[in-house]
Amino acid sequence: MPNENILNQKKQKVADITELLKEAKAGVLVNYSGITVEDDTKLRKELREAGVAYAVEKNTLLRFAMQAAGLDGLTEVLSGATAIAISDDETAAARILGKYAEDHENFVLKAGFIGTEIYDAEGVKALSKIPSKDTLLAQLVGSLQGPIQKLAATLQAVADKGEEAA
Repeated sequence: MPNENILNQKKQKVADITELLKEAKAGVLVNYSGITVEDDTKLRKELREAGVAYAVEKNTLLRFAMQAAGLDGLTEVLSGATAIAISDDETAAARILGKYAEDHENFVLKAGFIGTEIYDAEGVKALSKIPSKDTLLAQLVGSLQGPIQKLAATLQAVADKGEEAA
């Protein structure tokens, strides 16, 4: 029988992971085996700079936490070496890990979630192709700016023509 102190530590760890999962907007599960320490360090730095929490956790603890957080659909991929990336940005974790998985064949995307919506590996790959929120906003502003500039130029031309006629 496990030591009561160790059991309490594990229960607390599950509670902490559950809270992180409930507060996160999105997360991605990966199989990280086969990558070098140097590559892992670079990946962790990039994730940290993007505000993504990345940790290696025991599958059993993750399973209990996911069930408690209402993410039961993710428990079926919990086998082998598993790391989880949790983010407040819907696509940041998927974008960074998806790019990394393309460059490292041993690094495999398992599944992910946004809110309570569960995505398989292919879904996470699709999410990884979506630009960041800032990029999308810049594209929106750029697409709105063109017609507004044309409208302003047209109004200025009408005003100039009106001044010439007067």
